[in-house]
Amino acid sequence: MLYKRIIIGSDHAGFSLKKYLINKLNSKEQIVKYDIKDIGCYDENRVDYPNIAQNLCGILKQQPDEMGILICGTGIGISIAANRFKHIRCALCYDSEMAEMSRKHNNANCIALGGRKLENEEAFKIVEKFLKTDFEGGRHQLRIGKINDFN
Repeated sequence: MLYKRIIIGSDHAGFSLKKYLINKLNSKEQIVKYDIKDIGCYDENRVDYPNIAQNLCGILKQQPDEMGILICGTGIGISIAANRFKHIRCALCYDSEMAEMSRKHNNANCIALGGRKLENEEAFKIVEKFLKTDFEGGRHQLRIGKINDFN
């Protein structure tokens, strides 16, 4: 299954990468056309990443079939903030294999990226792998069920 609807947000440190990813995902070369909802930030002025994560997670709670992309300087803070929400499985990924496994084995519905840690094209390859990989289910579903039982 290829996901067509994406929610994307970043803080100021991830703003440049976010703009690049939106343009690349909307480019004419893309076979799949994505419907991308940009929830901010909209320039390089300082913003707090927990606010961006909270906004994105709120949308994913209401629209669980959509996928999320969150970007901050390293990806660490924004992934921690996102994973505070019970319905979110946000994976911090620095390569395509991590992105693939986050979907196959963990059914991640959100990916976190480090805007200061990744080159644009590498980040795009990571996002592309994330969006095009399906969850395997099976024994992995049992583990996710256990995680969902926390709290």
